[in-house]
Amino acid sequence: MEEQKLNINISPEVAEGTYSNLAIIAHSSSEFILDFIRMMPNVKQANVKSRIILTPEHAKKLLFALQDNVSKFEKQFGQIKLNGNPAPGSTFPMSFGNGEA
Repeated sequence: MEEQKLNINISPEVAEGTYSNLAIIAHSSSEFILDFIRMMPNVKQANVKSRIILTPEHAKKLLFALQDNVSKFEKQFGQIKLNGNPAPGSTFPMSFGNGEA
């Protein structure tokens, strides 16, 4: 079977990226919503900087890809420490659990 290639383009604006230090994840029966937020010190309000909506299948593929990349990163640079952040499995600040979308 012949392998198909996919050409992916990225605009300069998107290539710059958007910094986020908080992610809120919600889901419904048909989709996962990832809201990426930038919180600033001493500011009581934060705005969503980017929202990504995924099918459940693609959310799971993203989970596996992140796990693989974190593992590769830690093999190369050492374990990522969670300074002051909740332990794995807790829901805040990276997720509000099963909020409705």
